[in-house]
Amino acid sequence: MRAGAVAGVVLLVFGSVVHVVHLMAAGTAVYEGQPGWLRLYFVSLTVFDPVAAVLLARARRSGVVLAVAVLVTDAAANGWANHVVDTSAGITVGRVGQAVITGLAVAALAWAPAAWRHARRAR
Repeated sequence: MRAGAVAGVVLLVFGSVVHVVHLMAAGTAVYEGQPGWLRLYFVSLTVFDPVAAVLLARARRSGVVLAVAVLVTDAAANGWANHVVDTSAGITVGRVGQAVITGLAVAALAWAPAAWRHARRAR
């Protein structure tokens, strides 16, 4: 597995753990204060993150597409949660995290063409 894919798998597994921990800690009150559609999206990542990680580890093109989709939509969802729902002024922990996720999403977009070519050769 190439370094970019390893990094993607580690990142997605980390994301999976974070969302599972949130669910275990808060139960049905997970992501309280967020709109229902956003809560549903964040909970759905407990499924999509590990599926993308497994597909990436197997060098599947579907893994590249799903990993990029998860990271880009996660950045957008966190942007909404931290800049629209959270009306606090200035820098917050959530906004710093959202900036990191956005950077990772941009990196995934840049990495995707090479990963796509690698997945083709791996078949």
